[in-house]
Amino acid sequence: QRFNSDRLHQEAIMLATKADIRELLDRLASHLAQAQKLITGGGPVGRRLDFLAQELNRESNTLTAKANDADLTNIGLELKSTVEQFREQVQNLE
Repeated sequence: QRFNSDRLHQEAIMLATKADIRELLDRLASHLAQAQKLITGGGPVGRRLDFLAQELNRESNTLTAKANDADLTNIGLELKSTVEQFREQVQNLE
């Protein structure tokens, strides 16, 4: 069987994209953990939660843009909608 450098290049790009998406998912999880900690901690948290909502929105936009799969794109769009709902609720907090 003949070595196909184009195929190797495509596979390398796919692996790099998956690794990059893993980092995005890790950041999303970190932001969510911070938000949960703020919510359960009480006190005035509106501005900090609003900032986290902005970060969640950025990460979900990037995830959706980098999706190479229809299912992942759909998940990203649903995530963006949920983050927007969260942000609207946060803006009513002090």
